[in-house]
Amino acid sequence: MLFAYLSLDMDSLTHIVLGAAIGEVLAGRTLGKKALLIGAIANSLPDIDFIAAFWLDTARDVLAHRGITHSFLFVAVMTPLLSFLAGRLFPRSGMTRRSWRVFFGVELFAHIFIDAFNAYGTGWFEPFDHSRVSFHLLFVADPFYSTWLGIAFVALLVLRAGHPARRKWAWTGILLSSAYLCYCISNKARIDRQAKVDLLAQHHSYTRYFSTPTPLNSWLWYIVAEDSSGFYTGYRSVFDCQATDFRYQPRADSLLQPFLGHSDVHCLLRFSQGYYTVEEWGDTVVFNDLRFGEMKGWEDPKAHFVFHYFLQRPEENRVVVQRGRFAGWNGSTLRAFIRRIGGN
Repeated sequence: MLFAYLSLDMDSLTHIVLGAAIGEVLAGRTLGKKALLIGAIANSLPDIDFIAAFWLDTARDVLAHRGITHSFLFVAVMTPLLSFLAGRLFPRSGMTRRSWRVFFGVELFAHIFIDAFNAYGTGWFEPFDHSRVSFHLLFVADPFYSTWLGIAFVALLVLRAGHPARRKWAWTGILLSSAYLCYCISNKARIDRQAKVDLLAQHHSYTRYFSTPTPLNSWLWYIVAEDSSGFYTGYRSVFDCQATDFRYQPRADSLLQPFLGHSDVHCLLRFSQGYYTVEEWGDTVVFNDLRFGEMKGWEDPKAHFVFHYFLQRPEENRVVVQRGRFAGWNGSTLRAFIRRIGGN
């Protein structure tokens, strides 16, 4: 559970330090250190949808998160509104109305853009189109992306307002984290190229495919290829020398029949974008969303999926996205994980 909450906190921390760096670049010379605070708040604003969790059940909450508040419409509406409010709150700041619009527009867009790089999916086109955008490039918390921004943030806190090195630190954090994104794109292209060769060589036909990074790194990737009745799943490191070892996961959606009239199942089906399986754990029917990977699947061929929803006990699903991310991890698991990253 500690790892799960760490994952959540690091995601929020990334938006704070990114927002502060962007704030310094756009308005540091005018606003001084206030640019860090306003930038961090503005960049974090789309996550205001967490409030919905107080009155929505779990299935509706996971569907609502990264929905309308992560859309282009939200950016378009909030940018002029925040600019107007900032102009009233800071009338002598030296910022023009246009400067405020650029400031808030860039901050809000940066948030929804970065969020689209991980598996959850982001509702850029809500409410007109419910499809989610996901590039599957970053784990929800990747220290190799966030660390550079964190270092820059500390430097910006320490350096006095007006110090000539402030913009350099802010740009360094932004550029190094962006360079890491480019490195992730290169790794993903390499993984996809070889995984598709392995699928073909093993005579596994498929209609849809994605790869997504495993926790906290960009070297070991989780692979899913869908056919008409299920999914081939496997793991591949950029350092692997052997072919990818795939195992088959039947969709088994016949198990859903008794639950199809339930509102939570409707939400889960829409949220999963079709990447789901259903299985029985003893006398309990479980809905799995494959996009979030498996619990230690790189070492356990019988691993359960990270996102698993108990259909008969909906009250036990309050932390459905987080509870499986690092379930059962300990020192031995971490060492095994690092060894698997190093290649098979």
